[in-house]
Amino acid sequence: MTLAGKHPELVVWSSEPLNVETPLEMLARSHVTATELFYVRNHGPVPAVDPAAYRLVVDGMVGTPLALSLEELRGRFETTTVEATLGCAGNRRAELATLRPIEGEIPWGAGAIGTARWTGVRLRDVLRAAEVAPDAGHVAFTGLDASAAAEGAVPFGGSIPLPKALGGDVLLAWAMNGEPLPAAHGFPLRVVVPGYIGARSVKWLAAVTVQADASSNYFQARAYRLFPPHRAVPSDRAADGLELGELVLSSALCRLTEGGSGARVVAEGYAVAGGERTVERVEISPDGGATWTAASLAERPRPGVWRLWRAELELGPGAGEVAVRAWDSAGETQPTDDAGVWNPKGYMNDAWHRVPVARQTV
Repeated sequence: MTLAGKHPELVVWSSEPLNVETPLEMLARSHVTATELFYVRNHGPVPAVDPAAYRLVVDGMVGTPLALSLEELRGRFETTTVEATLGCAGNRRAELATLRPIEGEIPWGAGAIGTARWTGVRLRDVLRAAEVAPDAGHVAFTGLDASAAAEGAVPFGGSIPLPKALGGDVLLAWAMNGEPLPAAHGFPLRVVVPGYIGARSVKWLAAVTVQADASSNYFQARAYRLFPPHRAVPSDRAADGLELGELVLSSALCRLTEGGSGARVVAEGYAVAGGERTVERVEISPDGGATWTAASLAERPRPGVWRLWRAELELGPGAGEVAVRAWDSAGETQPTDDAGVWNPKGYMNDAWHRVPVARQTV
């Protein structure tokens, strides 16, 4: 897979499968991340899909199984567009890796995240047409891709609880930022699950399966799990780890620029909350957490969508550290440091984002 359609300054962690990260300075430019700047997390080669022959299978615990073409999806169900932030569960892993090695995982910085406008149909509407059984509990997704990381190169997959699937904000999307989905982002159809880790927004969607229990797919049951920090090597036993689902509350400093009043600088970044929670406050410290200043927040608070923030700071001469933390609508804030959230796969880093800075004496 090449970088066709992607900005040449993206950080390339691997070309096959394609995994690229957005430079932080570029993330702060716009509330909606341009498609060419949007990060990519793939686990296998991008599948070639014939849109004319494509059919989405909806099966499992349903009264009316479906096999829908793209034309039937567009014609049978209401089209809608939503903004949603997708973030990799490994976002900000590199910070954790400075404490202890994290083997076999991509060393993502804080740029494995982005916000786009997604167009498609509500999963809820499709499930209603399929007549979900009353004792169902989860909705599983299976992709058309396959990864050598999984035993037998199984397709990528995962699931979400049925209440989330029926909530109205989960999309089966065929467009991103007003254009057809690029191949690397799931053409011709993908799931978009706001408020959840990106792994639940399965790309190149082949099947939607209603079932009693959570997905047993390798990538949910074994790969994307949070293992305790005392375990140096993650176990393959699902019982040893916690299943990942909703995003954690997190924030990041994307850039510091001259241009504030007097000798002050302008700090800009993002903050995102998980589930149905929203970002309500962001604070930034010019001295590693000794003092804090409230940042101004763009956009209104919405579940599943980040908020960009801006603040002016005065940085003293010499070396120092700028820290960022956010608060959400549940009254929760971020842990102080990385040591308290380290885990052997480097998932869900929600500690304060800390950036060393150096300012010359005037």
